Amino acid sequence: MVVDDNLDAATMLSELVRCMGATVEVAYDGLQALATMQAFHPRIVFLDIGMPGMNGFELARRIRADAANAGAFLVSVSGWNDAGTKALALEAGIDLHMGKPISMELIRATMVHCEG
Repeated sequence: MVVDDNLDAATMLSELVRCMGATVEVAYDGLQALATMQAFHPRIVFLDIGMPGMNGFELARRIRADAANAGAFLVSVSGWNDAGTKALALEAGIDLHMGKPISMELIRATMVHCEG
C-alpha cells in the first residue's frame, strides 16, 4: 500500500511497486488509508510523514493499534531524513525510514525482505 498526499509521488511509487508484481492500493491521507486497510490488508505500507491532518507518525500508531493490520511492515518515505525524524519514526512503530528520493533497488530489497 502507498499513502501519500502528493498525487504524483503516490502514483509513481505505486506504479513501481505494481511493476515489481505486487497488488497495490493507494490512499492520499491517513483516514483514507485506515478505511482502505479494513478490506485490503497489506504486508507493506509505504507512508509519507508530512501529510496534512493525520501525519505518518500518527497513521503508523493507528495501524499498530489495529489487530488486523498491526503486522504490516511500515516504511516511512519522507524528505525529512535527519536523525530526529528517524527516531520519531521508530517510536511510532515504523520499521524502516527512507529519505526521498528513494531508489528502485531499495524498494525492491524491502519487498524481497517482506516476502521471506
